[in-house]
Amino acid sequence: MKQVSEDLVRYVETEILPRYDAFDPAHRRDHILKVIDNSMALAVHFDVNPDMVYAIAAYHDLGVAKGRERHHIESGIIVENDPSLKRWFSSGQIQVMKEAVEDHRASNTWEPRSIYGKIVAEADRDIVPEQVIRRTVQYGKANYPEMDKERQWERFLKHIEGKYGPEGYLHLWLPQSPNAARLDELRGIIADKKMLREKFELYYRQS
Repeated sequence: MKQVSEDLVRYVETEILPRYDAFDPAHRRDHILKVIDNSMALAVHFDVNPDMVYAIAAYHDLGVAKGRERHHIESGIIVENDPSLKRWFSSGQIQVMKEAVEDHRASNTWEPRSIYGKIVAEADRDIVPEQVIRRTVQYGKANYPEMDKERQWERFLKHIEGKYGPEGYLHLWLPQSPNAARLDELRGIIADKKMLREKFELYYRQS
């Protein structure tokens, strides 16, 4: 697979990544850089355009600026309406990128419409158990400051079981991803409520 265009990388690093610096800790630049790395690692398994893979990963959470609930839709609108992307992509490619960004969200009930959507969806599932737990605690404290610790714990538990538990809504789309084994590890922690509470307490103090 060929390298990503240097001028596209420069544009993203100067104009796109800085936008994430003001977001909540779960959606800041370090998360986006990790999704970019994960996306590029997955892309080598498929016949895909690396510039598209890179740009999709870079743009996928920009819509968080308008709220988390519709951020995947808002991110797609940003992709569709950024005239700078026309320097590297055709209108057809931009449409695929818009759909991929819309499809990345874990709670979507539909399968991503293209391999590009599956790549970014899977890359965004960076299921490192400790990181998932830490980010979930951080998000709760950043967005629900009115909640005391016990209410934060209840919110944390509802979210982590509802998303990552055996009956959770998270879907894994690509067998090439390392996420399956990591999800099993995380589910083992979720099943051990004593261990899970200890980890919650640790990251609650640190946040």
